[in-house]
Amino acid sequence: MPNLRSTAPLLAAVLIAGCSAVLGCHAQTPAPTAAGTPLSPSVARRVEVLLRTKASLPPGSTISVGPAMPSELNGYKTIAVTVSSDGKSSHPITFLLSDDGKTLAQFNKYDIAADPRTLIASDGRPARGGPATAPVIIVGFDDLECPYCARLHSTIFPAITQRYGDKVRIVYKDFPLDQHPWAMHAAVDVNCLADQSAPGYWKLVDTIHAHSGEIGKDLNAPADPTGKEADKTLPRATAQLDTLTKTEGADEKVDMAKLEACIAKQDTKAVDAEKQLAISLNLESTPTLFINGDKIDGALPIDFIFGVIDDALRAENVTPPPPYAAPKPAESPASPGK
Repeated sequence: MPNLRSTAPLLAAVLIAGCSAVLGCHAQTPAPTAAGTPLSPSVARRVEVLLRTKASLPPGSTISVGPAMPSELNGYKTIAVTVSSDGKSSHPITFLLSDDGKTLAQFNKYDIAADPRTLIASDGRPARGGPATAPVIIVGFDDLECPYCARLHSTIFPAITQRYGDKVRIVYKDFPLDQHPWAMHAAVDVNCLADQSAPGYWKLVDTIHAHSGEIGKDLNAPADPTGKEADKTLPRATAQLDTLTKTEGADEKVDMAKLEACIAKQDTKAVDAEKQLAISLNLESTPTLFINGDKIDGALPIDFIFGVIDDALRAENVTPPPPYAAPKPAESPASPGK
């Protein structure tokens, strides 16, 4: 259990929020309640002095120490401390006080009962790799216009499926970034196809990521002799995305009237909901992966990602493949005459 010295910065941040710069900091013991036992004035005073010292509280505040209440930890009771100033009070901050009144402590309690595989919901989305019961579930937040996402998609994921087979299930959620003009349109289009064909969804995602650098260009324009990249336009990009989606839909023999109506409607509600989920998870960039709930940001080396997956497998009592050995770089041919 952490002691007050280790939590002093946290105490300062929490307690100072309820204080203002007026002279004096005084402890008060509220009237006892039926559920608790009031602290003696000497113990309440020791609590005040310790908190004021460890948290470096500014002058001018009143510290109110509540009665001792039952706790889940043997040998300790809980007390609630409130800081008041200028008619405003902080939220109660809970501490542990030993039964002998000689030790004050604070710790954070977290519920870890949930299965890490299900911390980020993956149901209802097209998946690659193993079944829904696979021991490792990777949820990737993807932006179809993001070059780093394209790189991860084309290199890491094929390597994952090759190494782990059906032990890993891969699901994408949409996080089109505002700075990418056609990313939202692409997300809507691929989801229109996903409604009718999961394989078609993945083929379309493969195609868009593989050719994202070309989308928006006039592909029929003659090459610029100066080597300058052709101008890209948003209307051209969205038209190309719609064409790619319809072509893949026809190949998958889906209901084309339904698909075309969905593309024309461009309903962003489902994509917006996944964006809000990403924001609630404090995501700021793509790609971001959750490997059985473990957050991995950015395009990281493949051996690092394999290590995270191996650890997740062990936690599920599944033996991972043999340790990964990165391929050795090819040796340069000897120079002539040597």
